[in-house]
Amino acid sequence: MKGRNKNTSDSGKESAGVAAAGLVEDGMIIGLGTGSTTAYAISEVGKRINQEELDVQAVVTSYQSEMLAIDAGIPLTSLSEHPVLDLDIDGADQIDFELNAIKGGGAAHTREKVVACSSKQFVAVIDESKLSDKLNHSVPVEILPYSRNLVLQKIQDMGAEPEIRQAVHKDGPVITDNGNLIIDAEFDVVENPNNLASELSAIPGIVEHGIFTGIIDEIYIGKNDGTFGELHLS
Repeated sequence: MKGRNKNTSDSGKESAGVAAAGLVEDGMIIGLGTGSTTAYAISEVGKRINQEELDVQAVVTSYQSEMLAIDAGIPLTSLSEHPVLDLDIDGADQIDFELNAIKGGGAAHTREKVVACSSKQFVAVIDESKLSDKLNHSVPVEILPYSRNLVLQKIQDMGAEPEIRQAVHKDGPVITDNGNLIIDAEFDVVENPNNLASELSAIPGIVEHGIFTGIIDEIYIGKNDGTFGELHLS
């Protein structure tokens, strides 16, 4: 994060990420997600490992988080070696007050969901702009390329507007770390995240969708003034 000009959003992201990194304890095996807010947590975990000589290993969810963790000096491991993690720290595109979330803006939500569900505690880190009364963000869906036409039609039949996500700095679609495509499905307001999650999971060819329900234990919310708040279900 060196060399960046911090705006108010960056201040919120940094405060949430740094605060969540404070949950890491000596001897932990942790999960590290993907995205700009999680990047601050990764950097802070690396600093703590160096300064406090913590014995910590991490399972990462993408090539991006792998590179950041290596640069930060965080030893890496895998779910094959450690199938149960002590803590997972990851961001989100949007979260409601019931701790339902939409993830996948970085096209890593399949691995992120696997890591989150492998962890004893999942803490989401967001800036306050990501908190919403209702989920209304487009839903990322990772699909097998072979199933593209079928999945697009099924999602259209559900009343949504699906589009294959296109790459920004190259021609063609975004390809995930798993070698698949991403569909962004616009459902307007998601009134029942659990029902929508079940309907999407039933479509052949969908590898994983970006709706996270019943997985997040706590949210660290970074504020524009550089402080943070916490939200968890009682």
